[in-house]
Amino acid sequence: MIKIERYLSLNRYFKDKYGEKIGKLSLDAHFSCPNRDGTLSHKGCIFCSEKGAGDFTDGDKNLKEQIKTQKEIAKRKWDVNKFMGYFQNFTNTYGDINYLKRIYELVLDDPDIIGISIATRADCLDDEILDYLEDLSKIKEVWLEIGMQSINENTIDYINRGYSHKFLDNILDDLNKRGIKYILHVIFGLPGESHKDMLDSIKYVREKDAFGIKIHNLYIQNDSPIYNEYLKGNIDLLSKDEYTDLVVEAIKILDGKVVIHRITGDGEKSKLVAPLWAADKLSVIGEINHKLKLENIKI
Repeated sequence: MIKIERYLSLNRYFKDKYGEKIGKLSLDAHFSCPNRDGTLSHKGCIFCSEKGAGDFTDGDKNLKEQIKTQKEIAKRKWDVNKFMGYFQNFTNTYGDINYLKRIYELVLDDPDIIGISIATRADCLDDEILDYLEDLSKIKEVWLEIGMQSINENTIDYINRGYSHKFLDNILDDLNKRGIKYILHVIFGLPGESHKDMLDSIKYVREKDAFGIKIHNLYIQNDSPIYNEYLKGNIDLLSKDEYTDLVVEAIKILDGKVVIHRITGDGEKSKLVAPLWAADKLSVIGEINHKLKLENIKI
């Protein structure tokens, strides 16, 4: 039976380019964030967990030990032999350029690793860093993962992101000129946003010709600042049906060449407060794929 591809998944991208499945290694390089260390704020983005979205990393080990452990996990889970290093938590370009070079090249020197994906912020990408990443991207895969979340300025202020949409837009123009691949993160269900607001962010991703996108549902963890707002009754969360409908609409908007890296949030279950449906990732993905099939959406 031939499997119909409903969208360009990361797995499909890897198989088309490398001819095999690639595993991701979640790495903690002990970075901080200007939105947490007092440079901009001490609070961080309102939805961010204590580990800075790195709930699946193991920062107690050094990078070489993390790579070894993560490889073993990936091999058992996915039966893979090649890997993508993912600097996941906090802001992984927020540091001295010499330190950045050392840690990136330590990972890329591993012959089993085909590239690195770097979670960061648009306000932590100066010309020196971008010059280096531009050169590095000509040797191996280099991606920047940027937490855009929304293009709505009111939402950006509410979530305490720390820089304007216009600032982000200028950085993305520079990345496009340099040919550096980037993945934009979008959250559906942020307080005050209409369905139109959420889909406007998706239209922006298409307009910028981004390499990839991660779509998350807003979920509440008990170690994030938004938890207190949730306890006060100030947060209305999307239902599973609403969320999956929105994802289907987003996929219909996106260009077929945009790599869709994620279509649902994936928080730490022990800390998840709501919505409880978010804990069943496979069910959410299954419902999205079912709705895509009903609408005969395919690439």
